Amino acid sequence: MATNRPRYTVSVDDEMFKKIEDFRYENRFQTRSEATVELIRIGLETLQSEMQKKKEAENHADQSQGE
Repeated sequence: MATNRPRYTVSVDDEMFKKIEDFRYENRFQTRSEATVELIRIGLETLQSEMQKKKEAENHADQSQGE
């Protein structure tokens, strides 16, 4: 199936490949690509959430020091 989405190749070691495949089958993704995109999405959302929590903690610490 053709797509207009950007494409690139990623090389992983055997251990990571197995983890991706396990995730794929456990979550019933039809393709490895779909599973990989979902893992990337989850990772980016987690990173964004952690960065937001860190920022909020820093703001809270700054406010506490100002009191």
